[in-house]
Amino acid sequence: MSSLTEKDRSIVQLLLSTGTCPRCILRFCCVGSQTLYRCPYKDLMKDLKEFLKNNQEKEDAVCSEVVDPPCKRMRLEHTEEGPDDLNHNGELQQIPLANNENAAEENSAVEVCNVCLGILQEFCEAAFIKKVCQKVNSTDYQFTSFVFSVSLPPQLSVREHAAWLLVKQEMGKLGLPLAKDDIIQLKEAYKWIIHPQLSEELGVPADGKSLFEVSVVFAHTETDEECHFLAKPCPDCFKPAKNKQSVFTRMAVIKALEKIKEEDFLKHFPCPPSSPKNLCVALEIQCNNGAVFVAGRYNKYSRNLPQTPWIIDGERKLESSVEELISEHLVAEFKADSFNFSSSGREDVDVRTLGNGRPFAIELVNPRRIHFTAEEMKGLQQTINNSSDKIQVRDLQLVTREAIGRMKEGEEEKTKTYSALIWTDKAIQREDIAFLDDIKELKLDQKTPLRVLHRRPLAVRCRIIHTMKSEYIDQHHFRLHLKTQAGTYIKEFVHGDFGRTKPNIGSLLNRTADILELDVESVDVDWPPALDN
Repeated sequence: MSSLTEKDRSIVQLLLSTGTCPRCILRFCCVGSQTLYRCPYKDLMKDLKEFLKNNQEKEDAVCSEVVDPPCKRMRLEHTEEGPDDLNHNGELQQIPLANNENAAEENSAVEVCNVCLGILQEFCEAAFIKKVCQKVNSTDYQFTSFVFSVSLPPQLSVREHAAWLLVKQEMGKLGLPLAKDDIIQLKEAYKWIIHPQLSEELGVPADGKSLFEVSVVFAHTETDEECHFLAKPCPDCFKPAKNKQSVFTRMAVIKALEKIKEEDFLKHFPCPPSSPKNLCVALEIQCNNGAVFVAGRYNKYSRNLPQTPWIIDGERKLESSVEELISEHLVAEFKADSFNFSSSGREDVDVRTLGNGRPFAIELVNPRRIHFTAEEMKGLQQTINNSSDKIQVRDLQLVTREAIGRMKEGEEEKTKTYSALIWTDKAIQREDIAFLDDIKELKLDQKTPLRVLHRRPLAVRCRIIHTMKSEYIDQHHFRLHLKTQAGTYIKEFVHGDFGRTKPNIGSLLNRTADILELDVESVDVDWPPALDN
């Protein structure tokens, strides 16, 4: 136990005798050697007792040579009654001497650790590692590395705080300080022990940046209420929040422990902490893969297909949507739990999207499969296209989360081109609409359309019609090709929306106009990159 020195002797003696496990003792002695924590539990216990025995023998040798003043051991026997001022009920702690091996073994080898509640004991053993790996292997995830996370019961922070106060006082007797940050954190020590074992068993390295997470959630119902006393001296730390089953979260408890005065803490919590009867339990062993993002462009050929599911008051209006026709195949192939769909704008249910299509991206949540070759993505694209005549996709590819931002960058500065079939109540000739071709950069004031007022805030938006080109059909119909600022309401520009869009085609032609058909001909966003399909 070369990492421990003479100054650690009284700390080791104190913690070992009060029911603290060897690994927690190393933490409170600020031992930063990772390999030492990985030693078998029994070996650590043996080494600690050997450390105490060796130091005791040295002191005994000194005492036999010195008659006056009294030896150090005698002074220890006087002080080892324990820090009675730290005990909440005023009873003195009966701490066995270092050479009383039976007492030390009884208090530390058999008992569940009074600080970590067994996490650095039972849950570092090979049997638990195998249980975790069996769970991982049964979930059918693809991964090339992993990150390990652990969720600890909040009361562990209270017990750690009590142990720190105990050790701090003992260090104070030696004239040495002990900041709480100097102690090796339980999570950190646990990961030092777990990482190499998991890595060996799973056959992949541990990597803090890995997208594949293996997490263990620990609980200890026996001591669940130990942190509740903090609510009285620190009420501001425990406020109800949405999605939280209890106000006593780990972060709330840590915050309260930072605020509470030492004397107030010691009035309510035993120091050293009492030994529990039972180990922690691993409540959950969970696996989760980071999201995968797929992008492409879609064409929509139906005038009876919404972009996203059309549901009003819980009732579905149409059987499918662009989002579902694309995502159902991706979710199945990537074996994802769910998905999130986004796109560069959206078209109405009765509007087609032609040309190169509209850029879209799909976030696949917690996918089991994450590795796809370019050929496999091409095959997936073909599967989607063969499944429906209402849509087609192109340029289907894997992208990063950051790349999706390009789809939304400067969205309102982008341009879109449309083709609108327009009807007029009064007869028109070619010359009646020819002047539209000469209008450039026409500024519109568009009040939020009545048809979207239920889901959009009321506002007046300034939009620009960059160019128009008319195509005469007959006395009551013509087609208008428009290049506009993204976000322009084309239908309202045609019929005026009861005067909410000014100017409009009706006011420009001095007659009633309405739109019969609308097609999106291009969405001028240079993303995602075009592929050679």
